[in-house]
Amino acid sequence: MNKNRKAPLNLRVYFTAIVLAEILVSLIVTSVLANLLGAPLNLRVSPSVILLMLLFSTIIGYTVNFFLSRAFFRPITRLGSAMQKVAKGDFSPRINTKSHIREIRELYGDFNIMASELSSTEIIQTDFVSNVSHEFKTPINAIQGYATLLQNEGASSEDKAEYVRKILLNTGRLSDLVGNILLLSKLDNSAMELPSVSYHLDEQIRLAILLLEEKWTVKNIDFDVELDEAAYYGNEKLMAHVFSNLIDNAIKFSPQDGVIRMRLTAPSEGNDEYLRFTIEDYGPGIPEQAMDHIFDRFYQTDSSHKAEGNGLGLSLVKQILTVSGGTVSVRNCTEHTGCEFIVTLHNNH
Repeated sequence: MNKNRKAPLNLRVYFTAIVLAEILVSLIVTSVLANLLGAPLNLRVSPSVILLMLLFSTIIGYTVNFFLSRAFFRPITRLGSAMQKVAKGDFSPRINTKSHIREIRELYGDFNIMASELSSTEIIQTDFVSNVSHEFKTPINAIQGYATLLQNEGASSEDKAEYVRKILLNTGRLSDLVGNILLLSKLDNSAMELPSVSYHLDEQIRLAILLLEEKWTVKNIDFDVELDEAAYYGNEKLMAHVFSNLIDNAIKFSPQDGVIRMRLTAPSEGNDEYLRFTIEDYGPGIPEQAMDHIFDRFYQTDSSHKAEGNGLGLSLVKQILTVSGGTVSVRNCTEHTGCEFIVTLHNNH
């Protein structure tokens, strides 16, 4: 520590000193001018008068300091105490004021907003860590269990093949989970470059359907697809995540022998602003209480499908579309069971 470093000046002392100095300087200047200009003796300031006025100025200084303390310094002190608590990780302080000074009221309001946002962020981070830990634990325990069973010399070759398949399935879940978390982290922190190219959006959607063929053939799902030819200028790799996640989600919740309906509408002539993609399934739909949380991370409306995902797919869709200047919304279908996701993309082509 530097011993020569000066201690910070107390703000109240600073203002008091300024008031006293201002009054004292005014008195001295007045006295000097009176003597230089040859003012009558009775108007000249004697040393005793100066001493009396100095005492008077001291009283004025302390009085001004008192009112300044009530109007300004005390609220600042309260704010400083609250900020110290926040700096130590306590985001609970909220402060109110009856001050009529606009700047003080605005400062208190901004502090309360900051503390509230930090508190919300802490809750989100705590939940995120808890959810990530849980999502990692489940497949790791499964891998460990099936690896232990593989060591059983009495297991048949068919059983061992099934154990290997289960291990590969859970390692795939872990890989997807890690990949999604890393991608979300990069998008959240704007640490990802988004190089854009011009490509056909309709072809990308068809490719996403083909890549998921193994999943929809098992459930014998039929597709009702109408895709306009649509050129799009954007990040092709990121948008592939959007369509694969939405189609995979529709497959997951579709019943056996179900139908998935997709439409891609290109802008009409004279209106080249937006592309619109819709996908609807005939699944159970989304409960009304879950509508506000459907894009939250790790949120899953149906625990029976938990083994098929990790609750990050729709969060990833929303985040990608946000950084790409697009939107996504969801609603339950009125004509049949199931739900419909609507994606709107700004056509920069």
